[in-house]
Amino acid sequence: MRASTPDTPSARPQDPDEAAREDGEDRDDREDRNDREGREGREVTADGQEGREDTAAGTEHRGGPLGRVTPLVLAALALVVAAAVAAAWGGWAWYSAAHDDDAAFARARDTVLAAGEQAVQNMNTLDHGDVDHGLDVWESSTTGELHSQLVQGRADFVKEVRQAQTVSTAKVLSGAVTELDTRAGKASVMVALRITVRAPKGGPSVKESRMLGELTRTPAGWKLSALGQAPLGDSADTAADSSAGSGADSGTGQPSPGR
Repeated sequence: MRASTPDTPSARPQDPDEAAREDGEDRDDREDRNDREGREGREVTADGQEGREDTAAGTEHRGGPLGRVTPLVLAALALVVAAAVAAAWGGWAWYSAAHDDDAAFARARDTVLAAGEQAVQNMNTLDHGDVDHGLDVWESSTTGELHSQLVQGRADFVKEVRQAQTVSTAKVLSGAVTELDTRAGKASVMVALRITVRAPKGGPSVKESRMLGELTRTPAGWKLSALGQAPLGDSADTAADSSAGSGADSGTGQPSPGR
């Protein structure tokens, strides 16, 4: 008696037509899958393209009237920049002009002071042994009425100085410009001096003196037009009044012209 065995599927021969159909079905399935994958890929690509287009559209929108630099905006910016530059230049020009004026006035003041001190010192320096040269210096330091007085009384003054036989020297201790009008060409100075007078007999006489001088601008520079003593405790105006008729009475101890 034969033992029974479980039934197993046995290999059976396959019909060629059936195998061909199965191969065709497999191809169709693959093509369907490829088509689906292709459509999905195209959809993804289309979505990405739409996203880029949306982004570009958003960017273009943001660069619109509010974000895009238009010719009108450029013109407005140019006007603002031009106005700022003009304001800065105007401010600098005003500042520079103001400081140039200040600097010019300071230079004029220094020039007046130097000329005034030198002229006052000259007018208080005279040697009887070289009186002609001394008087030449006096005349070159003066202008106006004071100069005229010196020229007109020169001959008599030479005789008086030579007769007195005095020698006067002066040293400037300090000086200041009390008035200055550059437009009118007028100025006033106050000068402190130490004056030494030597006579043939006796020792030298030394004294300190304050003098007020009025200066006038001439083609040759600033020159004395009046000179006189500055009264102690008096204002410059009062002292100037006293110097109007003082001529060359400069405190040297020398005779003045016409006296």
